[in-house]
Amino acid sequence: QVQLVESGGGLVQPGGSLRLSCAASGRIFSINAMSWYRQAPGKQREWVATIGIGERPNYADSVKGRFTISRDNAKNTVYLQMNSLKPEDTAVYTCRYSDRYREYWGQGTQVTVSS
Repeated sequence: QVQLVESGGGLVQPGGSLRLSCAASGRIFSINAMSWYRQAPGKQREWVATIGIGERPNYADSVKGRFTISRDNAKNTVYLQMNSLKPEDTAVYTCRYSDRYREYWGQGTQVTVSS
């Protein structure tokens, strides 16, 4: 089992920044990928970004150039730095751990972009 705990969500004004964290614990395999997804009210969940071990990150076009995903392998933590936030970024952000055999999801953290 792998447990994921997100933090860092909140209310921010348009143009502002937030940094989300997702701490993983449990039986973590050395080869894995960590991702962020988001789900806005009334919409389907969408992929935001993914980072593997020793791989270049990948981003959805909607966040490219504004969001940065990174990871601290020593802490088993993945981060999502979100800059130039827009109202349409409002959503519940959830992290996902995946390896060759399993996937796990966190509970999510709310991000609201509003003036």
